[in-house]
Amino acid sequence: MILSKDSLNRISSNLVNVPPVKLFELPERVLQFGTGVLLRALVDDIIDRANRRGLFNGRVVMVKSTDSGDTNVFDRQDALFTLCIRGVDNGRSVAENNINAAISRVLSAREEWKSILACAHQPQLNIIVSNTTEVGIQLKKEMIFQNPPDSYPAKLLAYLYERYMVFNGSIESGLIIIPTELLPDNGSLLKSIVLELAKFNQLSESFLQWIDEANHFCSSLVDRIVPGKPRAEQKKEIEDQLGYQDELLIVAEHYHLWAIEGNDSIKKILSFEHGDEGVKVEPDIRIYRELKLRLLNATHTICCGPAFLSGFETVKDSMNVKWWETIVSEIMFNEISPAIPFDIDNNSKQEFGRKVMDRFRNEAIHHPWINITLQYSSKLRMRVVPVLKRYYELFQKPPLCISAGFAAWFLFMRCRKNNDGFYIGEYEGKQYRIQDEAAVALSDFWQKQDAEDRIGEILSNTDLWGDRLDLLPGFSNAVEEKLKQMLDIGVEKTFRQLQQINSNA
Repeated sequence: MILSKDSLNRISSNLVNVPPVKLFELPERVLQFGTGVLLRALVDDIIDRANRRGLFNGRVVMVKSTDSGDTNVFDRQDALFTLCIRGVDNGRSVAENNINAAISRVLSAREEWKSILACAHQPQLNIIVSNTTEVGIQLKKEMIFQNPPDSYPAKLLAYLYERYMVFNGSIESGLIIIPTELLPDNGSLLKSIVLELAKFNQLSESFLQWIDEANHFCSSLVDRIVPGKPRAEQKKEIEDQLGYQDELLIVAEHYHLWAIEGNDSIKKILSFEHGDEGVKVEPDIRIYRELKLRLLNATHTICCGPAFLSGFETVKDSMNVKWWETIVSEIMFNEISPAIPFDIDNNSKQEFGRKVMDRFRNEAIHHPWINITLQYSSKLRMRVVPVLKRYYELFQKPPLCISAGFAAWFLFMRCRKNNDGFYIGEYEGKQYRIQDEAAVALSDFWQKQDAEDRIGEILSNTDLWGDRLDLLPGFSNAVEEKLKQMLDIGVEKTFRQLQQINSNA
């Protein structure tokens, strides 16, 4: 039996929460750009729970923005999916299965752009959410009257223009726009790009004024570990327990956070905030962003290459190994935590860090390290480089583990382009695909003779890092030393020795 609206009344398992029929009658209130597991496991979960409690009373129109894949599986299942929550809450084991009914329909931007624009005609659909990864919110100067525009900001601008025209630019027709991409001040950034695109498209001053005054671009932060589609054996085990098949089933940890920058009027519209401790609508969310961005994301990012090249498949597997857990702890508490570029009291950092370590150890979450290497280089720039620079301001020396992490990045990015156009790395006989915009530059770099002696060429690349990292005293030498050591004795032995040095310090 495949999950769908028709099959709901045939589900007999008491291990899953089936949505009441009345939820399918709720109006569409949210337009969501992105079909990925993070949005479904966090935003759509929050909305679904609020709908069940009668607090939000609205459903989501989901937009598939990319060309890969199709929407057929969503159509077959009436956009229903099962969210399996696994973890620990205040020492209590949590295992919960919910069939999510928040999504009303899924539209393809490539094939159904007119239907997406038609959503702008619905007065009550006044919230837009997006997650297009960090590289999705960038300025691409293009005309918005394509079918569809290419970039997300251009799609958003086209949608806003449709809304403006339909409602004659009324203030009441303005939208709450919440990007969840992991970028600093993502709301302000998105707004600035949209306004610049509007000028590029030579749209009217009155429209620009409407964008500025009637719409709220709310910076936000999302935090929940969602590994993606579960392994085949885990998926089958869950499906056997629940009594149906679900191609959209996902597993997530219990912990969740959605911090949204907004005032009381915005909080009133975002009524899913009520009664959910994981949702914060506050005037200033920087403390949430910095804690999560640095202690969780930066730690993930600086560790993903070393962990993968050391032979660890998943985060939880690596955390069961004492020497590696010590490395992670050293990076998080002794190198990243003191150098967070924001004023946060030490107790808050320690408490958040301990929670992150527990989340990394979650046995129910299968989070492959290779997945975390997606856009590895841009993540280093956004998440780790600000910490590295602050560390130098405080201590005037290179952080040992972070330096080794950059060395492992160099080694991970040693790649060649294959016949299919993919960049493939190889280490100790194991091949892996690299999905990173810097792969071209690193592939060219590694073709040079004695590349390991010339890493300053890459560290000085301001397009890659936003600054010249080679000018940080001793950093190039520290990275080069660790890279040569990895080439000599391997990544695992290099980090084992580093762990011993830290233990003896």
